[in-house]
Amino acid sequence: MGAIKSYYYLTESKKVPAKEFIDSLDISTQNKFFFVKKLLEDFGYRLPKPHAKYIGDSIFELRFTGKEGAIRVLYFFFHQASVIFTNGFVKKTDKTPKNEKKIAIERRKTFLAGY
Repeated sequence: MGAIKSYYYLTESKKVPAKEFIDSLDISTQNKFFFVKKLLEDFGYRLPKPHAKYIGDSIFELRFTGKEGAIRVLYFFFHQASVIFTNGFVKKTDKTPKNEKKIAIERRKTFLAGY
């Protein structure tokens, strides 16, 4: 039923970084992403930990574990009914890398400036 529609951020050079990251993962890890993505589409802002977490500056992270380790895919909400996935990474430390969050913030700003 999905109350939320999800999309991948498209760069000016026509790259789709979050999708490229997901595609690079093991197939079983990809399946976990699609499972948690469906939960996000069904529950939106109400999706709780451990699946999603607000990390500040209007950025959220989708959280799951795969063969590669702790996976995070960053996203933001757009017009209440849409989610835009900006980038993803394998988490190596306790904190979200500042660079990854900065990328998500910049992509959100660029996206919103186009609307």
